[in-house]
Amino acid sequence: MQAPSPISETYWEDLTVTDDDLEFLYQYLLEAEEPKTPAELAEALIRERIAREQRRIEERWRQSHGMYLPKEHYEVGRVLLFPALGWKQGEVIAVRDGHHPDYGAFSVIRVRLEDGSEREFAADFPEHRLNNPPRPEEDPMLDVNTVLPRYQEAVAQRIEDALRASDDFVYIAGRWFPKALLVELHPGNLNLAEAALFMAEGGPLPTEEILKYLDLPSDVNPKLAAFSLDWALQQDERFDEVGPAGQVMWYLRSMEPEEVREVPMWLRYTPLAYDPEVLPEELRALEAWLGDELSPPPDPKYLPPSDGDDEVELVLIYPHWRAGTLPLSDRVRHLFPTAYEAPRIRFQLVDAATGHGFPAWVVRPHKYIYGLGEWYREKGLFPGSRIWVRRGRRPGEVLVRAQVQRPTRTWLRTVMVDDEGRLHIRPQNVSVGSAYEDLMAFYVPDPSALDPVWERIRKQKIPLEDLLVLVMRELSKLTPQGHVSAKELYAAVNLVRRCPPGPIFALLASRPWFQHVGGEYYHLNTGGR
Repeated sequence: MQAPSPISETYWEDLTVTDDDLEFLYQYLLEAEEPKTPAELAEALIRERIAREQRRIEERWRQSHGMYLPKEHYEVGRVLLFPALGWKQGEVIAVRDGHHPDYGAFSVIRVRLEDGSEREFAADFPEHRLNNPPRPEEDPMLDVNTVLPRYQEAVAQRIEDALRASDDFVYIAGRWFPKALLVELHPGNLNLAEAALFMAEGGPLPTEEILKYLDLPSDVNPKLAAFSLDWALQQDERFDEVGPAGQVMWYLRSMEPEEVREVPMWLRYTPLAYDPEVLPEELRALEAWLGDELSPPPDPKYLPPSDGDDEVELVLIYPHWRAGTLPLSDRVRHLFPTAYEAPRIRFQLVDAATGHGFPAWVVRPHKYIYGLGEWYREKGLFPGSRIWVRRGRRPGEVLVRAQVQRPTRTWLRTVMVDDEGRLHIRPQNVSVGSAYEDLMAFYVPDPSALDPVWERIRKQKIPLEDLLVLVMRELSKLTPQGHVSAKELYAAVNLVRRCPPGPIFALLASRPWFQHVGGEYYHLNTGGR
């Protein structure tokens, strides 16, 4: 049987970052003269804690008569170390005889431990697992090669929590450094940084490139200079850090696209309360398939089998088509660059068919990707077009593709607004040159005509249920049976109001005037309302 560890098995799991630890980290960063990641700080602290424990054990060893071993004979007054008790010290205060029917006679020593408690231990007992305790250098809990793989991540999180609670450290782009040791930058330095970005059409520029425009002392550590500039730029509202995780890139906030700084009108959504439990299985599966960025995380069992680690298919709805965006939904999030804290990330989209790249933005707080408007127009895409998104060959690169072919004439539901501002959906023979999802496809000849409808619905606060009835009446005219798919209802409602599928589907499933006729199809019961 393996002997117990000299320190607690939960020592690293329960580790609390103390003031001594913070002082150590401060000195460690001071000597390094450059910022460090939480993982690097965790490794340094783990090595320091192990060294501390080993020094503590060695000091206790010098102050004692050695380790307690059950096989040894002890007299009153001996001071022993107890590895199984975390290397506590104890003094033998009494000795008596003991006997075991299987092992025979032995001694029992009574020990007063350093915390004042008293315990009894066997002595003159040759057959006992504690006769072979690990020495400090043999303990796995004091072996850096054992501790680092198992506990580095947890210790790093404890360190981050402690540093965030301290006023002495600053953080940017995944690294920490003592605030008092930053290189001092004056307003003129930041004005030069602004000029550098302005000449670069707003950016993005890496910190090292901006530093070339600043007149800093030559003896300053370049990494510390870069971190100090990053910190100064982060505190100034003129600058926006837009790099993906692992890269620091700066942009002039005033020169960012308006659709990045402010959510486009067509993507704005005021959350609606609904009960997701009322959704039947087919609507839950449809909600997951639609991949709306405003939907809750889907149950994996409902995700389309075509979804993969490298490519996901999406269907374009009107709000994203109008805004030139894509949803940053749970289905596609893993394909796009992310960041430690930056709310906006500038990256490169690449047309998979041509290899042509163009800039785009991940707007993390509002869950959309901006920058596809011109690409949509070049490809002749429209609401309902199918788009494939996949990981690029280089870090921070994402490929997009659409199935484009020679345009042919076909009948599509066409959206029009009359002189009185009323919405009409009628079939019309139009020219189409891209693959599309039939039940979600809508031809919108004049998008600007829909803008007043959006404004009127917003200002008059028309209930979603009333809008759903209106849209369903229009769609039901297009088929002899009057049956309407939940899929096309979702797409049609989003022609005039931004709404994820959940609230729409909850109304379909719970209101008596929406009659379920099988699968994802519903019929408007005009007598019910």
